[in-house]
Amino acid sequence: MTRDAIVDAAAELMYVHGVAGTSVDKVLAASGAGKSQMYHYFKNKDQLVEAVITRFLENILGNQPTIFELHDWADFDQWAREILAIQTTPKGPIACPLGNLTGELGDDPKMAPLLDKAYREWESHLQRGLESLREQGKLVEGADPARLAQAALTCVQGGLLMAHLRHDVTPIADALKIALDHLRSHARP
Repeated sequence: MTRDAIVDAAAELMYVHGVAGTSVDKVLAASGAGKSQMYHYFKNKDQLVEAVITRFLENILGNQPTIFELHDWADFDQWAREILAIQTTPKGPIACPLGNLTGELGDDPKMAPLLDKAYREWESHLQRGLESLREQGKLVEGADPARLAQAALTCVQGGLLMAHLRHDVTPIADALKIALDHLRSHARP
């Protein structure tokens, strides 16, 4: 429980204040944990950031459960609706927590590979769905599921960023439509 409390507190603080604006002392105060507990689970702040990246990815994927079951074009539509639903809550539009960290740590040689690994895992679920469509003969020959998944996630990330910045859901709604239209442009007629 203590490890989860520390990671949850760190994730919340890093989402709002960034990694640089989140000290270990602030994490300890927010989690109610002691320093010895913190260092029992994490040798340093970098390990804590790594755990936060993992937690952000878990939360992101948990909010789009259909991403694990993409077997038809209608499933991709449902996946997009799940993303849009999060953005249309009273708290939305919200920034992507991985996007926030990438903006801050994307040039950090230790953290950039960890962030890229998280994005690649997110993409891998889209890729598997597209591979499933290809196996069913629903994707044109020559379509590259990895590239299509990357393009779709790139649309989503840009849409999330602009929707959050403008406090308007339209950019993510449009980005999801563009992503789905692009994927469907590779559908076998």
